[in-house]
Amino acid sequence: MLTIESLARRLETYMDADDIRLVKRAYFYADQAHVGQTRRSGEPYIHHPLAVANILADMHMDAQSLMAAMLHDVIEDTAIPKEALAEQFGDTVSQLVDGVSKLTHIKFETRAEQQAENFQKMALAMAKDIRVILVKLADRLHNMRTLDALPSAKKRRIAKETLDIYAPISNRLGISNIRMELEDLCFKATYPMRSSLIQKAVKEARGHRSEIVEKIRDAIQNRLAEDGLKARIIGREKHLYSIYTKMRERRKSFADIMDVYGFRIIVGSVDECYRALGMVHNLYKPIPGRFKDYIAIPKANGYQSLHTTLIGMNAVPVEIQIRTEEMDAMAHNGIAAHWLYKRPYDAKVEGGYRTKQWVQGLLELQKRAGNSQEFIESVKIDLFPDEIYVFTPKGKILELPAGATAVDFAYAVHTDIGNACIGCRIDRRLAPLSSQLQSGQTVQVITAPGANPNPAWLSFVTTGKARSNIRHFLKNQRRSESNQLGLRLLEKSLTAFGHSYEEIPESHWAELLNDLQLKDQEALLEEIGLGSRMALPIARRLSIMMSERDDVQPVSAEKPLTIRGTEGMVVSFAKCCGPIPGDPIIGHVSSGKGLVVHLASCKNVQNIMDHPDKYLHLQWDTDIREDFPVSLRIELNNRRGVIAELASTLSMADGNVDQISLEDRDAQLSVVSVRVRVNSRNHLARIIRRVRTLTGVHRVVRVKNA
Repeated sequence: MLTIESLARRLETYMDADDIRLVKRAYFYADQAHVGQTRRSGEPYIHHPLAVANILADMHMDAQSLMAAMLHDVIEDTAIPKEALAEQFGDTVSQLVDGVSKLTHIKFETRAEQQAENFQKMALAMAKDIRVILVKLADRLHNMRTLDALPSAKKRRIAKETLDIYAPISNRLGISNIRMELEDLCFKATYPMRSSLIQKAVKEARGHRSEIVEKIRDAIQNRLAEDGLKARIIGREKHLYSIYTKMRERRKSFADIMDVYGFRIIVGSVDECYRALGMVHNLYKPIPGRFKDYIAIPKANGYQSLHTTLIGMNAVPVEIQIRTEEMDAMAHNGIAAHWLYKRPYDAKVEGGYRTKQWVQGLLELQKRAGNSQEFIESVKIDLFPDEIYVFTPKGKILELPAGATAVDFAYAVHTDIGNACIGCRIDRRLAPLSSQLQSGQTVQVITAPGANPNPAWLSFVTTGKARSNIRHFLKNQRRSESNQLGLRLLEKSLTAFGHSYEEIPESHWAELLNDLQLKDQEALLEEIGLGSRMALPIARRLSIMMSERDDVQPVSAEKPLTIRGTEGMVVSFAKCCGPIPGDPIIGHVSSGKGLVVHLASCKNVQNIMDHPDKYLHLQWDTDIREDFPVSLRIELNNRRGVIAELASTLSMADGNVDQISLEDRDAQLSVVSVRVRVNSRNHLARIIRRVRTLTGVHRVVRVKNA
């Protein structure tokens, strides 16, 4: 059984007496704070903080981290405030405890929102002190070890959260010991029967494999000894969750996965790593394409090792990892290896630098995210373990998640480059921005002044940084465009009452905004532009204030609002009728969508024609250079090459074809549906005239309300 005295004896191996006294004082303080509290298992609550401190002691963490472990539930579960902890144990310890504590005094609408807000709070604390996440991981690990006392539904929920967030974070920080144990415990909690069956099968397989494992180990040991290379050779066991995921994702049987034999070779220096690689390749034949050099190009979490797969004796596959002692400690303990080696955490060394970069990236995601749930979604995306390595034109290496595209690359280089990119070259060849990148490729981003992110990019980007920056830009752009449209709509309505926007005094604005509970005029214009408020009632209210009468009526007919086609996201064109410049049009203000432009004859807006407050009279600008989609239905004789002839005719009439499809009505007659882009009714008329000159064309009709 764990006691504070047994922990103190362990701490004596790496901590001085004064620090041990501080840890003990934190323990006794926590013991008093949690007096009378028990865990679901029935044991005194203090056993949990003590166990968390023991996990951190395994990593040789410092006294402040262990004190925070002892006190980590005090703010959350007792009446003791953060200020009292700061007074007793100092600001650093109190901030560590606060960073790990959940937000218990705020009511959340959903569990997902609560989870997201708690994680966001912890991430911000982690940016100030990386030890926050180490205490949290130790806390989560002990909770997972003692999960059996909880109901099944709660076990599965906690296991899912752990597998979604905490196991990937421990992987991102390179702490594979904690990651593997968390994954196995989550697997057991979620699928107890599958976990038990695989565990039993592994024990049986281990007995059958022992002889061949010894033979392979001896062969490798002898080969290295021949060249005078001292090395430790360890047989590598796969953990349960890893076996299960490989069986499920690769559709392999248990026997197929266990047929692979894994060994780790630990040597004294980087030079010896490469020497050992040559020796094992000389002993057994390597499988082409299965060699990876993570020493020259470390993983994002600082992991370094040489990986190779060989065909060993009896034709069995042998996976080999070759690394130094320090690399091995880093692989197991990640950033915690700094404390294990009695060194302060250093952001300048490989693993520390990468961790600092990741944490800074979290801060940037948090600033640009619209809310905590969007933030946690972006973080989950960025926690994918598989990486690719691509090069900039100047030879710099960038790490990206597997499946990343040229747009992800552009944002990884710099946010401004991502926002302004219009194309790319992959290995010097022009390629679409949606192209998925492969390791080893060289990527050059093509930018243009004034270029903006495309909303369609959100459908293929994979990194949280790209996704959050695109969303952030589009939100700001939408806000700006809705402000401009709201101003135009309000000015138009005020003109009908004989007033202008500029002449409304500040006192009237202040009264109106106070009544509407809006912070400023921009917020009001944005709501009008997005269709959440109608401009006419606002204009009437301001006019009443100006005239100091109970009611006012428009003094002139409202002038139609001019549509330019460049208003952006807050003005859209109805797909049901496809209006184009020259068509009579009206506008329907839809809440949250802004202004939707319809044909005046569109049957979908006929029901609002008796309600003047629900629609706007619109007119086209005289100088429109945008293209608008229009659908045509063409009936023609079924003959060879007719589609190619039709496409050529449309092109000659300057019609840009978006889509074309053919449907056979009978043996003689076909119906072609075409969506073509035009800039006016006159342009459409020219296209229709051209199409009618084709041999065998019976009928050309513009499709509306399709």
